Amino acid sequence: MTTTRFAPSPTGYLHIGNLRTALFNYLITAQAGGTFILRLDDTDPARSKDEYADGIKQDLAWLGLNWDRIERQSDRLARYEEAAQELRDSGRLYECFETPVELDLKRKKQLNMKLPPVYDRSALELSKDEKDALRAERGAGHWRFKLDRERINWKDSILGKLSIDAASVSDPVLIRGDGQFLYTLASVCDDVDYGVSHVVRGSDHVTNTAVQIQIIQALGGDIPTFAHHSLLTGPQGEALSKRLGTLALRDLRDQGIAPLALLSQMARIGSSKPVELATSLDEIIAGFDLASFGAAPTKFDAEDLFPLTAKHLAGLEFDAVSDDIAALGVPADMAEAFWNVARENITVMADLEGWWALCRDGATPDIADEDAEFVAEALTMLPDGPYNDESWGAWTAAVKGATGRKGRGLFMPLRKALTGMKHGPDMSKLLPLLQVIQAKG
Repeated sequence: MTTTRFAPSPTGYLHIGNLRTALFNYLITAQAGGTFILRLDDTDPARSKDEYADGIKQDLAWLGLNWDRIERQSDRLARYEEAAQELRDSGRLYECFETPVELDLKRKKQLNMKLPPVYDRSALELSKDEKDALRAERGAGHWRFKLDRERINWKDSILGKLSIDAASVSDPVLIRGDGQFLYTLASVCDDVDYGVSHVVRGSDHVTNTAVQIQIIQALGGDIPTFAHHSLLTGPQGEALSKRLGTLALRDLRDQGIAPLALLSQMARIGSSKPVELATSLDEIIAGFDLASFGAAPTKFDAEDLFPLTAKHLAGLEFDAVSDDIAALGVPADMAEAFWNVARENITVMADLEGWWALCRDGATPDIADEDAEFVAEALTMLPDGPYNDESWGAWTAAVKGATGRKGRGLFMPLRKALTGMKHGPDMSKLLPLLQVIQAKG
């Protein structure tokens, strides 16, 4: 069975980069009818907060990315200790006592000697008495995993054949001196225990994958299929790291971005397929192809989400938005006609407020000096309402006959006089909805 996991840390809100990882894992699981696990990596008690965990669940639910089960790493500390002891017993986990300053000095010395800056394993030479003395002086040490210094090979579902020489990588710290289990041990232990079959994540984790393969093997687990997608950049190729606050999913939601617009874009950018608005999540699932993605950094521009949202809204039938229309205060007898007029003239749902204000309250006329006399004469010819779909045509025909104006010179000044704008819906459909005509009054 295909089993995947999305593993955010509840130390902040989800951003667009998180979503890419969540979506890819969700889609390949949905295609295979497998299990999608939401795993909260909350082993850092100082930074993990329930409000962020709740926010993560709200964001995923908003997008329709429903998980089959939820796990919290904070519930599994005893299991991680058990796995750590297993690694100690097999000689793969060893205690180290260097301070950050000492490690930095070692790295600088290695670099000066043109050597790779990897941990020198000096802690393996310590005697029991020396370790006891260091514990008495510095407290408990941190624990490193002893890598087999050999080449690690695997086939990545996006990047192809990959190979990393473990001799070029420092033995990773798995447990801090204060006893906190770090990401690598906890994540590998979970993947082994949960039977995770596929791990899809950002390309910044490639080196981690080499390390994790050895830890999985040391714990007797099966190696999952790995796929590393490219990282997102800004529209000019700039790093997104400084902009993530503005690219939180909750911020995009507050701006009115439609879930299907966001999912449609994120399921395609960086692939060989064009970005197209999907009509449903099922359509996105059916059309997703992990193999179509490449290794090059992927440019993301949040502005591209707005035309997709506009297209999505324009395609919605009245039943899908009737509650939103009612909430604006649009009378029931004109609600559907209002939606049909407005829906192709909005970018986000919040834009409906402006169109309803125009219909309800009228607009400040926009009349050029050279058109003032023409508009004044035309308005004397506009009968009192109520109006229907034929009223605009009948009125403009009468005005044309009386003034000789035609084409843009006829229609544009009248549109601007009634709506204050030079663009918008078909006036034959809009005029019957105008409850107040300021220029006439």
